[in-house]
Amino acid sequence: MKRILALLAVLLAVVLVATTAAPVAAQAPSRSYLLVAQNKIPNNIEQQVAAIGGTVERVIPQIGVVVVSSSNPNFKAQAAGIKGIQSALPNVSLQWIDPGHREAVTPDQFGNPPASGDDDFFFDLQWGHDAVDAPEAWAAGARGAGVRVAVLDDGIDSDHPDLAPNFNAALSTSFIPGQTYEYAVPGDVFSHGTHVAGTIAAADNGFGTIGVAPEAEIVMIKVLDSFTGSGSFEGVAAGIVYAADIDADIINMSLGATVWRSGFFDEDTGEFVTAREVAELVNMLGRATRYAYQNGTVIIASAGNEANDGDHDADLLHLPSDLPHVISISATGPVGWAVDPTTSLDNLASYSNYGQSVIDFAAPGGDFIYPGEEECVVAGLLRPCWVFDLVFSTGSAGSYYWSAGTSMAAPHASGVAALIISANGGDMKPQHVERDLRHSADDLGKPGNDDAYGMGRVNAGNYFK
Repeated sequence: MKRILALLAVLLAVVLVATTAAPVAAQAPSRSYLLVAQNKIPNNIEQQVAAIGGTVERVIPQIGVVVVSSSNPNFKAQAAGIKGIQSALPNVSLQWIDPGHREAVTPDQFGNPPASGDDDFFFDLQWGHDAVDAPEAWAAGARGAGVRVAVLDDGIDSDHPDLAPNFNAALSTSFIPGQTYEYAVPGDVFSHGTHVAGTIAAADNGFGTIGVAPEAEIVMIKVLDSFTGSGSFEGVAAGIVYAADIDADIINMSLGATVWRSGFFDEDTGEFVTAREVAELVNMLGRATRYAYQNGTVIIASAGNEANDGDHDADLLHLPSDLPHVISISATGPVGWAVDPTTSLDNLASYSNYGQSVIDFAAPGGDFIYPGEEECVVAGLLRPCWVFDLVFSTGSAGSYYWSAGTSMAAPHASGVAALIISANGGDMKPQHVERDLRHSADDLGKPGNDDAYGMGRVNAGNYFK
């Protein structure tokens, strides 16, 4: 019995030691990193990454980028030492779209809104088409046929009756984990990507609205989360490369984020992104835009909605509009168009970024500064008069809505570019498209490059005069 009791005592001591041992350290959260190669990606990168506690999630060989996840707190420093790797960076996620001001609606020769006489019953709400003289281009036979436009955004309502005729589902894709290219928020009509796509290429089908280039093809490349509007540097870069690889004639990026060249805090991780890392992230995205440009794709992006003066706010950088080979678009709009349809459509929008060094062209983006709640009726819709100064286009669940922003200006410019490319047989070099946009634009400010309008507000009709 004594021997049994002694054995039990030993076993109890073992249990007590096991239960009072030092606790295991909590696993560090897994984070996403970008490894940017000096030239080409090292052949054995998977093994080298694994050796320091990382997993390769995606490779973008066209621009020498490897996307890695790791819970190793020292991963970034250790990965920077891999031979052939130029930099190891945090794969920062940013808020790329701003909901802005929105108002919902559930519902051979061409004239201009608001009295076009067109059978697309909401076309008379689209004053932006009048501003860029889209009907005059249509009358000349240009409608966007043969042009592929890749929309990098938060998804699309691909079944929308105005979009389905021009939508290419086979090429559309998503770079947001767990979400397809469709807009993913049930019951929400405010799909940013659907609105943008409709401005570019809603079909002229006797229903709803008409896109600036109503026969262009739309491909949705989802790079932003439908619920948050956020996305990673990796996703945007991968989307640009993918668009180039599927021979998109135009990339429309109605998205943007302002970062500080001197560095900023990553809201997701709370860590500081240094000035050197900002420069390297910008260089990485610049590789993607150069790749697309060199492969024959025109890149058009919104200039941003912060009313920043790009000529004097030296520490601010707006992405992707400030990247190489990206055509940056400021926003214009009327004040009181529903009250007086002859009013100017070309005021610089109150929110639009500006500056000769950052703006290439202007296009209709809408504004919301008409005073008061006076009501007006246009195309059978009763709303406060200021609402009609916004841009009207397609929304999710077969709906339509108004919105304002440089996000709305970029697709007007993309539509005009599509008309120009279409008139040239569906194939043009990016530098020739930019040249023709410049030659056909309305020079609204001082001669030449201008703070508000760059080289002018785009105009499709002028190209055919």
